[in-house]
Amino acid sequence: MELVYTIYLFLNLAPWLVLGLPPIWTQPEQVHLSYPGVPGSMEVTWTTFNKTDSTVEYGLLGGRLFDLSTQGNSTLFVDSGDEKRAMYIHRVILIGLKPTATYVYHCGSDEGWSDVFYFTALNDSVHFSPKFALYGDLGNENPQSLARLQKETQMEMYDVILHIGDFAYDMHEDNARIGDEFMRQIQSIAAYVPYMTCPGNHESTYNFSNYRNRFSMPGQTEGLWYSWNLGSAHIISISTEVYFYLDFGQELIFRQLEWLEKDLQEANHPENRAVRPWIITMGHRPMYCSDDDQDDCTKFDSYVRLGRNDTKPPAPGLEDLFYRYGTLIMGQPVYNGSMEQPYVNPKAPVHIVTGSAGCRERTDKFNPNPKDWSAFRSTDYGYTRMHVVNASHLYLEEVSDDQNGKVIDSIWLVKEKHGPSAWL
Repeated sequence: MELVYTIYLFLNLAPWLVLGLPPIWTQPEQVHLSYPGVPGSMEVTWTTFNKTDSTVEYGLLGGRLFDLSTQGNSTLFVDSGDEKRAMYIHRVILIGLKPTATYVYHCGSDEGWSDVFYFTALNDSVHFSPKFALYGDLGNENPQSLARLQKETQMEMYDVILHIGDFAYDMHEDNARIGDEFMRQIQSIAAYVPYMTCPGNHESTYNFSNYRNRFSMPGQTEGLWYSWNLGSAHIISISTEVYFYLDFGQELIFRQLEWLEKDLQEANHPENRAVRPWIITMGHRPMYCSDDDQDDCTKFDSYVRLGRNDTKPPAPGLEDLFYRYGTLIMGQPVYNGSMEQPYVNPKAPVHIVTGSAGCRERTDKFNPNPKDWSAFRSTDYGYTRMHVVNASHLYLEEVSDDQNGKVIDSIWLVKEKHGPSAWL
């Protein structure tokens, strides 16, 4: 009986002995793609909680599995919450991809590999007609549109996803565990197509650190602002948040403005505008809206539109800049509050306000007396589909998840002439 008792005692203690050992977290998770802006490339980003190598093994669909291999690197990200949780963000850029070819891949190291995913390399032709899903405000709690977006993405309905601010609600919460859960949730979308982002107000905690560390966007600004090309479109992502979080640096307003004007000047060179006539800008906070609250966009002198006079020097807004360079703003064509006849050869930038894909804050109420430039309004959860058809035609439609995927609004935007002279 003594031997039996000893074994019984050991078995009862075994769970405590196991719990006393630190876990080994080398298994990749939170896999997502982004486009670095260079034709024939794709960036793969993922997370582990122990340091490991950063490798992507991949190959052409139908060919030898994992025939190719590319190494990258990882950076240590320590969340600023009380626990100071640490994680390793891995990044690998694949180059020399064949346009429109489909690749099968997994990522990680010999200490752990991810599931197997696939993606289609972006078409680098200026005649390519890309299709996008775009939305903001997608949370870990009540991510209502997520299942529909997952299915449509895996049905290859979209070439790119644009997530225009407000992730997870909020990524920093519970010592960044909510951020981890959210990144796991969107893996079934973001591991298959480039998931392109911009920051929103819900990313502001700890100076946007979770946003800046978790996503991999083009340029050298940690995804705060950047631009890239696809088909006949030049796409610009900006941070509207630089106008609201001055404690993180008023100079960010001016740095972004300087970069933005140079980018717009380059995009408007005749040889560039001839091949990429559409200039599409995405930012989290709109210049115009008709919400029944006190958001910046409800005010005629909004910070994003007209700038701030309480900084030294005063900070210009964005409306004049976009008007001067003939930009579509991600609705009606609006400049200085006026509206022209939509949507054929509009005489001002077109503003599209879209969201919310689903979050815990529910939706805002509308002002019962909207301005004339408020063309269509809905409080349904959902998202927008955008198809850049060719150099003169762009199609948008609004999908209601509350109404089981029904298209509740759509427009054709026709511009036979692009650039600042189109306003004349």
